[in-house]
Amino acid sequence: MADLSADTTLGPRRPRLKAGVIWLATPAVLLLLAFMVYPMAEIFRLAVVDQTGFTWKYMAKAMSPGLYARVLGTTFSVSLQVTLWCIVLGYPLAYWLAGLRGRPQRVALFFILLPFWTSALIKNFSWMVVLGRNGIVAQWIEALGLGKADGLLYNQTTVIFAMVHTMLPLAVITMLPVIRQIDPRLHPAAMTLGASGPRAFWQVMIPLSMRGISSASLLIFVASLGFFVTPALVGGPKQTMIGQLIIMQINQLQNWSQGAALAVMLLLAALVSVFVFDRIFGISSVADASARPHDSRIRRFGLWISDGVGALADRLPAGLGRPALNTFASVMIFVLMLPIIAFVPMAFSATPELRFPPQGFSLQWFHELFTSQIWLGAITRSMLIGFATAALTVVIGTLAAVALARSKSKAGTPVFLLILSPMIIPPIALAVSMFYLFAKIGLIASNLGIIIGHSVIALPIVFVILLTTVKGYDWRLNDAALTLGASRAQVWRKVALPILQGGLAAGFVTGFLQSFEELTVALFIGGGLKTTLPRQMWDSILLQATPIIACASVVMLLIVMVFFGLLELSQSRRSKKH
Repeated sequence: MADLSADTTLGPRRPRLKAGVIWLATPAVLLLLAFMVYPMAEIFRLAVVDQTGFTWKYMAKAMSPGLYARVLGTTFSVSLQVTLWCIVLGYPLAYWLAGLRGRPQRVALFFILLPFWTSALIKNFSWMVVLGRNGIVAQWIEALGLGKADGLLYNQTTVIFAMVHTMLPLAVITMLPVIRQIDPRLHPAAMTLGASGPRAFWQVMIPLSMRGISSASLLIFVASLGFFVTPALVGGPKQTMIGQLIIMQINQLQNWSQGAALAVMLLLAALVSVFVFDRIFGISSVADASARPHDSRIRRFGLWISDGVGALADRLPAGLGRPALNTFASVMIFVLMLPIIAFVPMAFSATPELRFPPQGFSLQWFHELFTSQIWLGAITRSMLIGFATAALTVVIGTLAAVALARSKSKAGTPVFLLILSPMIIPPIALAVSMFYLFAKIGLIASNLGIIIGHSVIALPIVFVILLTTVKGYDWRLNDAALTLGASRAQVWRKVALPILQGGLAAGFVTGFLQSFEELTVALFIGGGLKTTLPRQMWDSILLQATPIIACASVVMLLIVMVFFGLLELSQSRRSKKH
């Protein structure tokens, strides 16, 4: 999923290329032009045009010293710190994971990816309880005689910690494929030439894996810019981020022009990040596995630092590396799993208070959950929307993947970048722009509106999976079946689809999980009437937190685990076939 290195070039085994098949990408292009590009253009127009014509006052207010400038500075500061910590903590974990083989690697990958597929809303809700004034961490601190722990929540440190916890698996699975591609013989070869183990790591492995590091940095930084769930739940007023201000301006103050100006600022920040990334590493380092990063001064400076750290690493005690790495990985996996482990027992609490560990044992909250029409409606709606989103993204994603894998048209590159573009636009900016468009065409508070919004967000990651699958398919099998008398429909039904079904299943499950866990689009486009499960949990946490929220979290976790298991099963079958 995190292997964004799929390119649009043609493999050497595919004969008789047809540039005309690029038209198969038309549904994906139309979807993104209609529900991403056009709405974003409308939001930009709304930010600079009012009844009197062109105006700069909303953008000027968004950039002027004061509240907005302070919040923008906080957003950048927090996002940079989160990105740094995710790389520092994620690279050793990805490196450790790449060194495993067989079942141990699959088990470790499961425990890393499960928190990734678990809603950030659930994890932050769990941190609220665990780090609260009466939480178990506060109790441990007081038991150790370290004083009274009153300041564990509602500060920037906790916000950064919770955001790192959410984004760390993304960093790991983005860097992991690149680390796996590095020839494992290079490290011992460097040691044979006189380099110590640590020096060989810093001067050989780090430079060769820079493409994965840079890709993870870009994705994490852009995603962090639009965060609003974490700072809203575990942060205080001083930790307000720009996503929260956008929600307040539009949902509470109904000030669309100012909210649009803030959304434009957020989008511009993301685009500037992409531009800086391109100047340093080259955008092709994300899109093309064979691309070489730009030879910029900043990159050379980074390599110089890596050489310096490698020289310092020579002073470390010999034999420390592997045991320390194993200990580090064990601790990180435990921390990743901690909020998931914590909220499950809270669902069985006998009291209405949310505490960990819970007091007593009771099933009353599950009874309330499954007898509530509101909660059952939210669960059912999330399931139906998830299935519809998965089906839509798989169909148009497969068509686009076949188009780009089989076509040599010059349009392939811009189409490829267009389909990936939702990954580098903060989801809240997309949600605001679609909200404005859907309000005009009557799709607010409709299942169709939420499905479209979820499809725009889920399409890039589903497309990457499908493109990788399609590029690994031997198209000569189709030609052989045609020469034996099969029709084109029979070729696809009896030859291509059975071989591609593992990748199609992985794409379907990924699309479902992306939709099922999504909150931002549901928060805007649902309109308070079409409530998905994440939206219902969000409203309940803000109004009154009870163990019924923990029960809903358990149900959500079980559904995620079932589909995650299906995803792993499809991928294992796919790997066996290859």
